[in-house]
Order: sequence, then C-alpha cells, then structure tokens
Amino acid sequence: MAARGKHRRPRMNTLTRGIVAAGTGGAALALPLVGATGAHAAQPTQAAQAPQAAQAAVPQVSLVTYKVVAGDTLTKIAKKHSTSGGWQTLYKANRAVIGDDPAAIRPGLKLTVGTKNAQTSAKTATATKASTASAVTPAAAKTYTDDLDGWIKESLDIMAQQGIPGSYDGIYRNVMRESSGNPQAMNNWDSNAAAGTPSKGLLQTIDPTFNAYHVAGTSMDPFDPVANITAACNYAAARYGSIDNVFGAY
Repeated sequence: MAARGKHRRPRMNTLTRGIVAAGTGGAALALPLVGATGAHAAQPTQAAQAPQAAQAAVPQVSLVTYKVVAGDTLTKIAKKHSTSGGWQTLYKANRAVIGDDPAAIRPGLKLTVGTKNAQTSAKTATATKASTASAVTPAAAKTYTDDLDGWIKESLDIMAQQGIPGSYDGIYRNVMRESSGNPQAMNNWDSNAAAGTPSKGLLQTIDPTFNAYHVAGTSMDPFDPVANITAACNYAAARYGSIDNVFGAY
C-alpha cells in the first residue's frame, strides 16, 4: 500500500553520512534538511490525488419523466412503461408530487417513471444499473399478470391489507357471471341503465356504489379491473359478509 507510512527510520544515503563524518559545529544543523529528501516527502502528493481519482468514477444519472394526459391512471402508466410492481411502485416513487391520494393525478402532472445513466465508466456500469433499478423498484415488489388471474390476485392482496374478506373462487365465479371476464363490459338495458347509472366493469358496479366503496390506493376508474373488483368486494362484504356469499344479482 503505497500511501501508508513506514514506521522505521529512513536510511541515510552516502552523501548524508559523509556530511556527518566531516561536519563539525553548526554544520550538523543541516542534517534534517538533507534527510527530508527521502521517500517520505512524496506521500502528501499521492494522498491528495486519491480523492480526484474517486470522483472520476461517479456516474451521472438522469430521470425519465412522463407527462400525464387526460384519461390516464397510475395503472395505465405503469403498464405503458413496464414498471415492475405496477401502480404501487409508481406511486411510491412519485408520492411527493401526487399527494396522499394515488387516484388524484391530473393532466399535465410530470411523473418519474425511471432513471438512466447519462455517463458512466466501464468498471461501474453494471453496479450503477443495479443501484438505479433498486432505487425505483423495491427488491421485494410483487408483480401481476395483465389478465383476469393477475387482476384477481392483485385485488386479493389489497383486500388482505384492508381487511376485506373474499376468495379467488368467489371473485372468479361472480366475475364470469357478471361480465364473462371483460373489464370494459357495460349494461345498457336494465333498470340501472334506465336510471342513468349503468353497471360497469368486471363485477358490474354502478357509479354510486363504486364511489361509495372505492378502496384508497386503487384507480378511480370503474373500468379499471383491480379497482372494480376491490370496490365490489368491499360492497359485498358490507352487505352480504363476503363476495363468497353472492350467487346472483347483488
């Protein structure tokens, strides 16, 4: 290790020893000046250069942003940008901008959807990429497939956090009866439709019911599959004890 001092007396060169042998009186006072030309005098210069070398390896990271447009939800944005962990991860990364209600996003709002390295050295490229990814996506973030199976499983996880009862089989059975698994399904012919509040989504909730039993942290869009399932199960729990107890129109 070149920068560490050696704890032993430096050897005097031949010239120094010659002055000791020949010098008398005040001439001996010059010995420390001659001895200072040894190897130890270079150490401060080497130590001062170390921080500069360390600074050269620091990568420059830039943010990737997205501007919210009308009709956007965190779920849609997360899917569009392939955000691992879905809308929850996107919300965590932008909570300071969005606020306490993840559904309260508005057109023109700029969200951070990822990061990229502007400049990096060859030796630190791999490490920087890993650290950047972990800063945006929690290591333990859970992902879900973008289909009925994934929507039900994501809803069940949210329901478990909120204490809302229900099972996979109960949700699946009712979804297939109400919409055949189509998240864009809408009933335009029954009494609700005639009253101006058609049933919408996977579990066919009307807007007043969806809004009353909406679960915080999910989209305010009744056609959003996870938001629709979760709100409907919340309503079923309040009225029937659980979605598992629903076997017909509810």
